[in-house]
Amino acid sequence: MSVSTAFALFMKEAPAHAAAWSQAAQALGAASSLDAKTQALSYLAVLAATGNTAGVPFHAQAARDLGATRQEVASAVLIGLPAAGATVIASLPAALAAYDAPSA
Repeated sequence: MSVSTAFALFMKEAPAHAAAWSQAAQALGAASSLDAKTQALSYLAVLAATGNTAGVPFHAQAARDLGATRQEVASAVLIGLPAAGATVIASLPAALAAYDAPSA
């Protein structure tokens, strides 16, 4: 799994900020009552609904690696369709391509 070009640059150019971001994300994940796979699918749904397509490939692969099926990944991307509209559709190609890519 690789992160987006923008996130890689963020980690390189602002390591203290990246470390703080990582700590916050890990703490929020630990505080969640959801299991890891459900968290990954939920996060993927939020990325799609907010139009944050840069993070979709990484998080689609993370969901796959946690046991999500291809259809679960697609469903997570599309679950926001009624509320967010067609914005979520833009994430579907990246999510499925990342899911289908070989594991690193």
